Amino acid sequence: MTFRTFLILIAAGGSAALLLGAFGFQYIGEMPPCKMCYWQRYPHAAAVGIGALAILIPGAFFPYLGALAALATSTIGAYHAGVEQGWWEGPSACTSGSIAGLTPDQLMEQIMAAPMVRCDEIPWEMFGLSMAGWNAVISAGLMLIWIAAARQRR
Repeated sequence: MTFRTFLILIAAGGSAALLLGAFGFQYIGEMPPCKMCYWQRYPHAAAVGIGALAILIPGAFFPYLGALAALATSTIGAYHAGVEQGWWEGPSACTSGSIAGLTPDQLMEQIMAAPMVRCDEIPWEMFGLSMAGWNAVISAGLMLIWIAAARQRR
C-alpha cells in the first residue's frame, strides 16, 4: 500500500466514522438530527465515495475533490455551531423567530410551523464544543489529510 492510499483511507475512513457516529447519536442516543445536521452528512457520504475513486484512479483530482467535500462539511459545521452559540441567525426553517408583538393566533401559527428539532439548540457537547463544532474541527483535519494525499506521487 502506498502512502497516498493510506492517507486516502484515513480521510475517507474519517468521514465514514463521523457518519457512523452521527447515526449512533441518532439511533442509539435517541438524538434526532436537525436540518443542518443532515446538511453536514451529505459531504461526508460524498467523501467516502470519492475515497474509493481516488484509490482506483491516479492523480490529484479526486483527493482534491475529497478535500473540497471535507471543507464543505467543516464550513457547514462551523456555521451550525455559530447558530447554536447565538453568534448569528440560522435558517428560518430550523430556528425560532421572535414572538414579540404576535397575536395569539400568530403565535399558534408560529408554534405549529416550528421544526421538530431546532438547529439553534445544543443536544450534546464535550469540552465546550457541540457535535457541529467537533464536525467542523475534525473535518478541517480531514481536509488537510486529503490535500496531503493529493500532493503524493503515485
